[in-house]
Amino acid sequence: MGLNADWMQRDLAVLWHPCTQMKDHERLPVVPIRRGEGVWLEDFEGKRYLDAVSSWWVNVFGHANPRINQRIKDQVDQLEHVILAGFSHQPVVELSERLVKITPKGLDRVFYADNGSSGIEVALKMSYHFWRNQGLERKKRFVTLTNSYHGETVAAMSVGDVALFTETYKSLLLDTLKVPSPDCYLRPEGLCWEEHSRAMFAHMERTLAEHHQEVAAVIVEPLIQGAGGMRMYHPVYLKLLREACDRYGVHLIHDEIAVGFGRTGTMFACEQAGIAPDFLVLSKALTGGYLPMAAVLTSETVYQGFYDDYQTLRAFLHSHTYTGNPLACAAALATLDIFEQDRVIERNRALAMRMAQSTAHLVDHPHVAEVRQTGMVLAIEMVQDKAAKTPYPWQERRGLKVFQHALERGALLRPLGNVVYFLPPYVITPEQIDFLAEVATEGIDIATRDAVSVPVVADLHPNHRDPG
Repeated sequence: MGLNADWMQRDLAVLWHPCTQMKDHERLPVVPIRRGEGVWLEDFEGKRYLDAVSSWWVNVFGHANPRINQRIKDQVDQLEHVILAGFSHQPVVELSERLVKITPKGLDRVFYADNGSSGIEVALKMSYHFWRNQGLERKKRFVTLTNSYHGETVAAMSVGDVALFTETYKSLLLDTLKVPSPDCYLRPEGLCWEEHSRAMFAHMERTLAEHHQEVAAVIVEPLIQGAGGMRMYHPVYLKLLREACDRYGVHLIHDEIAVGFGRTGTMFACEQAGIAPDFLVLSKALTGGYLPMAAVLTSETVYQGFYDDYQTLRAFLHSHTYTGNPLACAAALATLDIFEQDRVIERNRALAMRMAQSTAHLVDHPHVAEVRQTGMVLAIEMVQDKAAKTPYPWQERRGLKVFQHALERGALLRPLGNVVYFLPPYVITPEQIDFLAEVATEGIDIATRDAVSVPVVADLHPNHRDPG
């Protein structure tokens, strides 16, 4: 028995993996990873895999980055953790100062949580609680976009709309208002992204006009709906939404957990609309992909809505055990140093252009409906009928075939249903991007060569059954 097989057997005897039907592993191997370096992951038998999805969208400056490593090593000798209620420490103060400095004007207060879903829960609770403190107890509903995803804790699921993750738990969820997404994949022929996004805003306008007195906040994934299949829309939608939220007295929550820190071409996606949300939720790349942490930035106005004598019971009594953990803060500070010192955003523009160039030929593929891109995210949508955009049946798991081929070729490409996407670390080279494009093209050819085996309707917003 090889080392990989030995570790896989030990794994399957005790582990329950996330986002996985464990019975699949009767035929699909678990890939045990021994070490990582840069864009590469290496298994126990020495085979390397190029991490094209940044290990679930978190790793921006490569595995085992020496600068982040050193900052964590220095910190662990000083302070590993301390309660943040009534206590503080240098890394959390410095990180908070820097986050306030680099985010849009008006986001002046930072509240920490342990992960992205928890950060969403903080923003939702804080928005509702703020209005309650103002005597507006009717404002307790949330507006969200169809096809959105904001995490898998209960309130975070409530404001999501990917049925694969939410349908089972429907009876547990909050009553939210869902507005059709501005997803530009669905735009009519001949309409550009901006025109379609503007047109789709009419749905949001009507919803807020009718329900604003009972709505606490609107929550969106700015520019890219990640787990919904990397569907994308134009920044004008965010600008119109900011204006409408101001007009109707509703908070705006931006979930930049996946799209923050340079992923969309600017440091934060909201910059492309020239706006600031009332709540900005950050996680994933915040620590460079090293340690779990989320930051929720909000305004001084929201902060003051809770600032009062204890006896008024207006305080935000929400906490997580590892809130503001010093080691995670150290990793985040090192990550921000790299952004500041290495002209990352500028370099990413050249890498994004190479991603577009290397996949341009797929626009003409008979089973590719669209190759779309926003910054350092590129998605390729496989379909059975290109003209009608008819998806493949989810039961056929065509994306899984791309994943399996990529593993054989030495790449970690984990599609979302029938959507193959690149979301690589920023330290990837142009030549490595070309390699990914080659592997993806081969995988798509393999995945689409056979005819459809089960009936399917022309559903342009399919429920992705092979989550990435």
